Amino acid sequence: MQWPACALITAALLPIVAAGVQKWGAQDYDNHRPRSWGQQTSDPRRQRALAAQANSWEALAVFAPALLYALHQQADPLWVDRLCALFIVARVLYLWAYVSDRASLRTGVWLLGFGASMGLLGLSVQA
Repeated sequence: MQWPACALITAALLPIVAAGVQKWGAQDYDNHRPRSWGQQTSDPRRQRALAAQANSWEALAVFAPALLYALHQQADPLWVDRLCALFIVARVLYLWAYVSDRASLRTGVWLLGFGASMGLLGLSVQA
């Protein structure tokens, strides 16, 4: 059961990574008003990182309860591990694709990550 815990921690850190990408090296960053700064930046890469951060929180809100429910229902540990790995790989690729403006790839890996979360729920029903 170690991999699900690592996956949950990693998923919780990914929005913070996206925020770091957005703010890294910005000379005009305003820590007094970080949200308005992020929304007003003219750098498209930073804007995409902000959007990726928001989406990462949204994905976590689906993944975490799905994982916890699968663990609670004692779903097949091998499949739980596989789906956790798929989710994390998809979300890391998602962040990279979003920030680097690869829209079609971003959509595809988003679907994989969401599918992994739905797969965890499906395992819970079968358990």
